[in-house]
Amino acid sequence: MFEKSTWIRLPRNVVVGHGVLDRVVDAVEELSLDGRPLIVTSPTPNELAADRVRAAFESVGVDPAITIVERASFSAVEDVMAAAEEIDAGYLIGLGGGKPIDIAKMAADERGCGFVSVPTAASHDGIVSGRGSVPDGDSRHSVAAHPPLAVIADTELIANAPWRLTTAGCADIISNYTAVKDWKLAHRLKNVEYSEYAGALSQMTAEMLVDRSDSIKRGLEESAWVVVKALVSSGVAMSIAGSSRPASGAEHLISHQLDRIAPGTALHGHQVGVASIVTEYLHSGEGGDWKRVRDALDGIDAPTTVDALGIDDEQFIRAMTTAHEIRDRYTILGDGIEQTAAIEAVTTTNVL
Repeated sequence: MFEKSTWIRLPRNVVVGHGVLDRVVDAVEELSLDGRPLIVTSPTPNELAADRVRAAFESVGVDPAITIVERASFSAVEDVMAAAEEIDAGYLIGLGGGKPIDIAKMAADERGCGFVSVPTAASHDGIVSGRGSVPDGDSRHSVAAHPPLAVIADTELIANAPWRLTTAGCADIISNYTAVKDWKLAHRLKNVEYSEYAGALSQMTAEMLVDRSDSIKRGLEESAWVVVKALVSSGVAMSIAGSSRPASGAEHLISHQLDRIAPGTALHGHQVGVASIVTEYLHSGEGGDWKRVRDALDGIDAPTTVDALGIDDEQFIRAMTTAHEIRDRYTILGDGIEQTAAIEAVTTTNVL
C-alpha cells in the first residue's frame, strides 16, 4: 500500500523586475493578508527603501509599523515578535538583505502569521527559501521556517546594491553544483531520501549561472534579473525537497566552520564558493569540473582563493578537516578528511 505524502510550501507570488518595489501593496492585496503590516528592516535598506514601501501602504489607507534589526540573533527574533505583538501585526515584511529577511521569516513562523520577502540585495537564497540562518556564539544555526508568501525583488534596487553582495549570491548558487553531488552521494551510501526533481532544478540553476557567468556585470540590471531568478529557483528546490539538501553540502559545512574559526571575515556566499572549488575536486579529481567552477567564480569577480577571503591558510585547512562535526549530514567529507588530503586538495586547485 502506497502511503508516501509530502507538503510543499512555495511562494504564491514572485514579482521580479524594474521598479516593482512600488507593487508591494498589489502583491499583498492579492494574498488577502489582513491587519497592520510590520516592516522588519536594517539601517541601510531602511534609508534606501522603507519610505517608498511605507508611502505605498499609506496611499491605500494602511499605516505600517517599522522595526529595525541591528544584528542577526535569536534575541532579535524575540524583539521582532514583541514588536509584532505590541501592534497586533497581521503579517511581517522583511525588507533588506539576509539579516532582516531571515529574522522576519523566523519571527513570522513563530507567530503563525504571513511573511513577505522584499530583498534589496541578491546575496543568498534565503530571500525565498524556508530556512533562516542565525549566528549563535561561535556557530551558525539554520532554522526551518515557512517560506515567504510573496517575493518582491526590484532589480533596479538590487543592481545598485554593493557588487560584493551580488557576487556572493552568485557564488551561493554556483555552490549548488557540489551540494547536489553530496546529496546524491548520501543517497547512494546512506540511503538518504533524494528528490530527482529538486536535485535537477538545483543543478540546472547552478549550471545556468556557470554558463552565463561572463554576462554577470557590475551595475547591469539584467545581471540582477538573472541572479534573482536563480536564487528563486534554488529556494523553490529546497521547498520541494523539504530540506536544504539541494543547496547545502560539504561546501556549506566548511563555511559554517569558518564562521566559527574566523567569524565575520568573509561573506557566506564567497566562503561556500571557494569551498565548492575544493569539494568539486574531492568529488571528481584533478580532471573534474573544479576548474569550471573556479573560472565561473573568477568571471563574476568572486573570490577563488583563501587569501581573497581574508582567511589564513591554517584556518581554512582546519575548517576542512573539522567541518564534518558541524551537523549530521553525510557529504564527500565523510567522517572527516585527513590534513594531508585537505592540503593536497587546496594546493592542486590553487585555492591555497
